[in-house]
Amino acid sequence: MSFRLPMSPARLALALTLLAGSPLATARAADPAQSNVPKVVNIPGTLQTKLGCPGEWQPDCAKTYLTYDAAADLWWGTFELPRGDYEYKVALNDTWGENYGGKADRDGPNIVLKVPEASRVSFYYDHKTHWMVDSIRYAVPFVIGDWQSKAGCKADNDAGCRVGFMSDPLLSGQAAFVTTRIPPGKYSARVALNGNASEAYGADGSKGGAPVAFEVKDAGQEIFFGYDAATHKLVVNTEGAPKGSLTKSSAYWVSPDTLVWAVTGSPKYTYTLHWDPEAKLELTPKGVVGGERLPLEYTSAGVAAAGAEVAARFPHLSGLSGFRLPEDARAKLPQILKSQIAVSVTDEKGKLIDITSPQIAGVLDALYSGAAAKMALGPTLDASGVSLRVWAPTARSVGVRLFDQALGGASTSVTMTLDPASGVWTANGDRSWVGKYYLYEVEVYTPREGKIVRSTVTDPYSIGLSMNSKRSAILDLSSVETQPSGWAGLKKPALASLSDAVVYELHIRDFSAIDASVPAERRGTYLAFTDPNTAGMKHLRALAEAGLTFVHLLPTFDIASVNEDPAQRSETNRAALARLGPASDAQQAEIAKALDKDAFNWGYDPYHFNAPEGSYATPDAIDGAGRIKQFRGMVQGLNQVGLRVVMDVVYNHTSQSGTEEKSVFDKIVPGYYYRLNNEGRVERSTCCENTASENAMMGKFITDSVVFWARAHKVDGFRFDLMGHHMLANMTQVRAALDALTLEKDGVDGRKILLYGEGWNFGEVENNRRGKNAAQLNLAGSGIGSFNDRLRDAVRGGNPFDDRRLQGFATGLFTAPSAYQTSQLDLAGQRARLLEQTDWIKLGLAG
Repeated sequence: MSFRLPMSPARLALALTLLAGSPLATARAADPAQSNVPKVVNIPGTLQTKLGCPGEWQPDCAKTYLTYDAAADLWWGTFELPRGDYEYKVALNDTWGENYGGKADRDGPNIVLKVPEASRVSFYYDHKTHWMVDSIRYAVPFVIGDWQSKAGCKADNDAGCRVGFMSDPLLSGQAAFVTTRIPPGKYSARVALNGNASEAYGADGSKGGAPVAFEVKDAGQEIFFGYDAATHKLVVNTEGAPKGSLTKSSAYWVSPDTLVWAVTGSPKYTYTLHWDPEAKLELTPKGVVGGERLPLEYTSAGVAAAGAEVAARFPHLSGLSGFRLPEDARAKLPQILKSQIAVSVTDEKGKLIDITSPQIAGVLDALYSGAAAKMALGPTLDASGVSLRVWAPTARSVGVRLFDQALGGASTSVTMTLDPASGVWTANGDRSWVGKYYLYEVEVYTPREGKIVRSTVTDPYSIGLSMNSKRSAILDLSSVETQPSGWAGLKKPALASLSDAVVYELHIRDFSAIDASVPAERRGTYLAFTDPNTAGMKHLRALAEAGLTFVHLLPTFDIASVNEDPAQRSETNRAALARLGPASDAQQAEIAKALDKDAFNWGYDPYHFNAPEGSYATPDAIDGAGRIKQFRGMVQGLNQVGLRVVMDVVYNHTSQSGTEEKSVFDKIVPGYYYRLNNEGRVERSTCCENTASENAMMGKFITDSVVFWARAHKVDGFRFDLMGHHMLANMTQVRAALDALTLEKDGVDGRKILLYGEGWNFGEVENNRRGKNAAQLNLAGSGIGSFNDRLRDAVRGGNPFDDRRLQGFATGLFTAPSAYQTSQLDLAGQRARLLEQTDWIKLGLAG
């Protein structure tokens, strides 16, 4: 599973809560050493035990420290690694407090390293760009030549000197080195790969070819070196690096006729929209080459130029310069939005000032969401047949591959048709499609990659899956294959009012994993809830009779971290644990043997939101309809002992984004479903890839998903993880959609469905920065509940970020003070705090 540390503040609060042409990379280089050099750089991961560390993922193990090269302002290390598949990240200063993975992403995904045979592997980390690279995944380029001894190297043409390290944070194949350290004079340069002088490339891209000549005329002159890994050609530009970047998205296309951007607005400057359907825009020091262009007109109105409604939707864009498209450009927008896009600004002399790409969620919503909101997406069935629909307005093409079986076998390709008004692609088939599996094939320009990408991807609206989510399933949810006996007539436990809710949290696997009263094959599965005579179910019935009304199940949707194939999992040896005495220190080592290989995970790493997790099904029921029937059996079993069922839903983030293996949304509409920062990178304040409920089709997805679980699977409540990261409008839309469900029309009474969540207020959405969010202080009158951290902190003492020894109402504050507590606060102060906390508790219990 992906090892992402540290916990974000919100995730920690949750854990402790009481209440249940390719673009050129133009990264600036090593001129001079910057002040933010970390004290320690480490590469913790699964490779550490091979390098002498006592365990894996240890950010403070000195055996895998990198060494700082002050001349190059670069960290590096070379290690002997045996053949194997590894994962690692970069961690700074001996902790997980600041770590990087993926493509220089903070808290990003693990970096995968496949070593085909025992090798010396070199690792490099640039703390200015946070790019981490190794010599296996990437032939690392260094600029060498007769300039090196003048710029910090011991000798010229020295392939071992790291001063000329070329950076490519996005792994685009376009690397760059920029320096001002070369004194005036005439020089030449080549590129050496992985520090090997025998593999050096010159002007024509040929191995051992003639070097590129260049002249530095002035001291401090900025020199740009650009290297194309595909052609091995080196370009040297003495006018400096290209301005701006095609790989960053710092402009915002907020409506069909308006863009905003944090650049100087002036009637003297020229602003241009560039696009190329073939994604061959090229950034040079003189500007953008290739593609088509449209003039943009500066407006001092900024985002308000698009209208008050648009300005209210994007409060964080207030103050940016605005730019209007020509009136006749609208007809071209569908074509432009399927292309590589950039915006540029030049001064009155034609000199390039800046260039970037635009984020396009706003214009996509304006053009397509009105019609798309009315469409039923994913698989739908009726008497005449099956339809598959996916929203992909920026895609060049979308098709379907149909499979007869869950794994292997031939596929049939089916063409999909685009509805230009909604951006929805549709494929229709007859009822013979039921029981088949499918994948979408999507060809789309992907800004993060800077190129057109063709992906094979599951359906974000998948209602069923094959093992390990390799294929989506077409299922008839009214069939006997998906319904336990008596499902259609299931009666819900009585509930007079939602204010009567008493909720008990549990985890599906934990509930029965070691319950000897449950048959071994059913332990840790949905089916453990279907026998009312097991010890666990008897206990739950007793709790229901005592007044418990709801069981809150930790995430039950499809997650990314657990291997669903039991044959590929390793479980903790409980017999070995039992043999260790209570004073032994070997328990942790025993448990570590199954780390990341067992069936346990809390489940806060979403993969597919509308399908039950397969690892909770018995091995014979993981594919297709089987897990659906067993999930419903669990709901039925809990209802029959007098308990309603709450799902823990985690729509605020996904486990991966971009083109990563377990990314779904981003392979279909790149850059749309996620909340992006001012460079177009995915925000990760939740822990992982933050979704953007403020974007209409993400909001629609969340509402559709909740209603689906309520109608199709008779779920009785929803607990929203990090609900404060949702917009309030999205949550009230969910509440309204549930309230509209009736027994007569939908088989459920939506007004009896409980809706609550974590109303924490932090990150990029804090204090309504992206719009009014679903934080505690904004929820009044919404009919949506929130966790109460005041009650939690009063009972336990302190808060999730204090010293755990601080006491509270239930842990002895004033009444049984500890030495530590007394050292922090005298008895008079403790008494005053206890009285205050008692008031918090009374208010919390009063609701």
